[in-house]
Amino acid sequence: MLFNSDTFLWFLLAFTLLYFVTRQNLSRRNWLILVASYCFYGWWDWRFLFLLLGSSLIDFYVGLALKKNAEAKIQKRLVTLSLGANLGALGIFKYFDFFSESLQTILTTLGMEVSTPMLHVILPVGISFYTFQSLSYTLDIYRKKLEPTNNLTAFLAYVAFFPQLVAGPIERASNLLPQFLTTRKVTQQSMEMGIWLIIWGLFKKVVLADNFGALSDMVYEDQDAEGAIVYFGTIAFGFQIYCDFSGYSDVARGLAYMMGFNLMVNFNLPYFATSPSDFWRRWHISLSTWFRDYLYIPLGGNRGGSSAMMRNLLITMLVAGLWHGAGWNFVLWGLWHGMMLCLFPSIPLPRRMQPLLGWFLTMIIIFYGWLLFRAQSMDHIMALTTSLFTWSFPLWIGSYILNLAVFMSPLLAMQIWQHRTNTIFPMLPHNRMIKSALMAICVIMTTVFWNTKGTPFIYFQF
Repeated sequence: MLFNSDTFLWFLLAFTLLYFVTRQNLSRRNWLILVASYCFYGWWDWRFLFLLLGSSLIDFYVGLALKKNAEAKIQKRLVTLSLGANLGALGIFKYFDFFSESLQTILTTLGMEVSTPMLHVILPVGISFYTFQSLSYTLDIYRKKLEPTNNLTAFLAYVAFFPQLVAGPIERASNLLPQFLTTRKVTQQSMEMGIWLIIWGLFKKVVLADNFGALSDMVYEDQDAEGAIVYFGTIAFGFQIYCDFSGYSDVARGLAYMMGFNLMVNFNLPYFATSPSDFWRRWHISLSTWFRDYLYIPLGGNRGGSSAMMRNLLITMLVAGLWHGAGWNFVLWGLWHGMMLCLFPSIPLPRRMQPLLGWFLTMIIIFYGWLLFRAQSMDHIMALTTSLFTWSFPLWIGSYILNLAVFMSPLLAMQIWQHRTNTIFPMLPHNRMIKSALMAICVIMTTVFWNTKGTPFIYFQF
């Protein structure tokens, strides 16, 4: 079920009415959230509900067992069970065919005609998100940073919470789970913030991201695209993926606010970053901090000197690339970011020009990374990269740039406002007329571009 579809609007209306009716009973509200979340997820394919439920049950009972068994050997076995169940599901559904096909290609190149097995299974939507969310629960209990809960309903609702189930933010149990265990209050301010985030998030998706996507597809689906248009097509994709993904996160956080929950901020003006490390502190924050806490630091982090730190960064970003998709372009994208994280600090920048030059170089790094991310194959990457060094201009480039500028303008205006006020809610201090006018403009534009069936969010495929 898509946020940007008529079906979801009807679903949300029914859920909101029932949520209001059950406001005096915490247990009933949790049950309502759980049932609604499973309906939301099962709308896509009900068969994969068993995968979601199975992952949740394993981690719930592993958490209880970790509390009861203090012996180190038993605890390691329990954590291995949780890791095996969650990462095993990811491996089978997301990576088995990729590695099998890659192995066959390598063996064929070596002159060995071998047919490796393929599963050809459908990738369950959101599996990379909810497995990481559920897995962090058992890892935090194992690390003595969290006490397990014995409230199964609350835990199942925490893992399956429909606003952020299929595309994040990837919440930690230490933040979200306690909110299911205490009475939640919906204030006027939380309602106002929630409504704004939903309106702005849908505007970013429906009006901006989908139109940036049309511009990006014109370039990336044209195998003969070259020269200047590749630059602008890559810029279009960079803004598409940002508006698409951050738009989803905004709607998720907005829905949560309206239910009395508080989800973490997942994006913080990433295109204002002045270094690759600064970008990853601003982009998909829930994932970058997840990898920092559960992979980079356990590998050793920045301990052991610069060589060890670079190794750990490369491994972490390689895994992050694979998390995004089973394709060599994602592997290359992860390695690219890993190398830039390692090398950027050694680039000498004049002190007075450091913020501006740092931002400019960072954007070059980030947007070339989006080329790697968006390209359809390794051959496509080579062709596009080569075309960056040719300078040709198709006749329609002027109208292309004009369309790109038109859709960039409202986003840049809002982000500059957010940057200067240092808040994601810069309109809240203003009077009701200004706020209402801004929301009305966004609603009207979203309605104009609304597609009744909805265009899928990019990160649903991950």
